[in-house]
Amino acid sequence: MRFLFVHQNFPGQYLHLVRHLAAQNRHELVFLTEHNGNEIPGIRKIPYRKPDAVPQPTHWVARDFEAAARRAEIVAHAATQLRDLGFQPDIILGHHGWGELLNIRDVWPDTPLLGYFEFFYKTRDADVGFDPEFATPEADFPRVRAKNNTNLQALALGGHGQTPTRWQLSTYPDWAHNHITLLPEGVDLSVCRPDPEARRAKLTIGGHVITPDHRLVTYVARDLEPYRGFHVLMRALPEILTARPDVRIVLVGGDGTSYGAKPKDGTWKQKMLAELGSRIDHARIIFPGRVDYATHIRLLQRSDAHVYLSYPFVASWSLREAIACGAPIVGADTAMTREFITHNRNGLLVPFHAPQQIAAAVLQLLEDARLARRLGQNGRKLAEHTLDIGAYLASYEALINRLTGGKLVQPVRKRAATKTSSSKAARTAASPAGPKGKASTSRKKPTSPRARA
Repeated sequence: MRFLFVHQNFPGQYLHLVRHLAAQNRHELVFLTEHNGNEIPGIRKIPYRKPDAVPQPTHWVARDFEAAARRAEIVAHAATQLRDLGFQPDIILGHHGWGELLNIRDVWPDTPLLGYFEFFYKTRDADVGFDPEFATPEADFPRVRAKNNTNLQALALGGHGQTPTRWQLSTYPDWAHNHITLLPEGVDLSVCRPDPEARRAKLTIGGHVITPDHRLVTYVARDLEPYRGFHVLMRALPEILTARPDVRIVLVGGDGTSYGAKPKDGTWKQKMLAELGSRIDHARIIFPGRVDYATHIRLLQRSDAHVYLSYPFVASWSLREAIACGAPIVGADTAMTREFITHNRNGLLVPFHAPQQIAAAVLQLLEDARLARRLGQNGRKLAEHTLDIGAYLASYEALINRLTGGKLVQPVRKRAATKTSSSKAARTAASPAGPKGKASTSRKKPTSPRARA
């Protein structure tokens, strides 16, 4: 088959799929993207020019959509050049969030389109208004609603959609659910796996050495920011550090702002360190910045308590990876997280805005090794049933096969251990989503929301 992928940050959410398709060595894989240094063998990257900034005279409510329209125009121009050179894709896959696909139907009006629907913005019952410390004023609500202009245009393109969690699907209007298939994302369980040896070896990170005698608390986000609960966790650290002299805290993430507003000055890390001052032992808190993937997995395997906090938004890949690695998890009690964590079964759930309860839950895991081990083992079992990369890819291929009229005929090569779950997942994706987006098969669902980090 001839695939056209579109995502401004190659490979984005398509990492596992494009690797899988490239390994089959029988497809033509073209990827339209902004320029970056990422490369995957077998993928032909076609960079497009980054759109110019939206000019100030544009009404502030409409600026997000103008940015999307500018990007759509540039992508359509690049697509037209591809078409004129003779490229005719059998299917187009892309992320709708930045507007890249808005004009693609003008270039290839009859090509099946599978768009990634990540989130439908709301002024209540989601991220906006969730954290009173950073309240969104009502005067900003029109801008929030207007962020869905791209979503609404995408839903009118006549293609089909996918989304990775029930929570994300639930943010979309009911009338849109039949156009969006729930396609749960998986992780590579052979890489994201428990390793008992990790706790018996030294771990060097950020210039610090974690020894087997240390108790390790971990936190991972793309950036250290309120959307991922960084400020709340920092306020829980004094109690944790005071109670356990042997504890080390590793907070992975950059100093930028991926979601939400930027601080007026400095970084969120600087602001929280200034707020806490001498109440914390700075020598036992490690800020390694962003780390490579192998170090990320090693941290999760070594973690005695992994804290996952987030506004009700998009679940992070790091949450799935932590579950698969068997890390004992303390998570924010939101609908988003409850899709992955059931309290006292495969993690502990606490209120997002409660630093004392977060600290108490972390200390409970550090002091009760039997509880931590049980939660971690149950998390791994959950991952094997619901987060297997083989099942995910089988689902993906089944959905692509349906949308293209059976052009993608070769099934996923499944490991014996995942044969049952993969076949069930394939049947789920092969059938359109039913009312409210619920799958029409009996595939075992995750217990009962992110970038992902």
